[in-house]
Amino acid sequence: MPYVRRNAEGCIVALLDAAEFQDQEFLPARDAQVLDFLGLAEAQFSSLDADFIRVVEDLIDVLIVSGVLRMTDLPGEAQRKLLARKDVRRKLTGALDLLDNSDVI
Repeated sequence: MPYVRRNAEGCIVALLDAAEFQDQEFLPARDAQVLDFLGLAEAQFSSLDADFIRVVEDLIDVLIVSGVLRMTDLPGEAQRKLLARKDVRRKLTGALDLLDNSDVI
């Protein structure tokens, strides 16, 4: 998906899983015209992707803590990517923690 059906003005009026005729136009799912037809924007997908990546990271953490999964069970490239993201998030969190809680009364 998606093959597109257009009206006389060239606007997308339908998205189809399969071509209705031999030369029907196919567009990538993230094509701007397809996203516009669906009322979505690329930024929404990027935001959802980032949120979903965080969910997957949290799920992996839960599986490791509960003993269902070991970090070494993951392929080497997955381990490197996961550890790199955790390192960046830790540094970012530290950089944003500008107040030292030791001064709190």
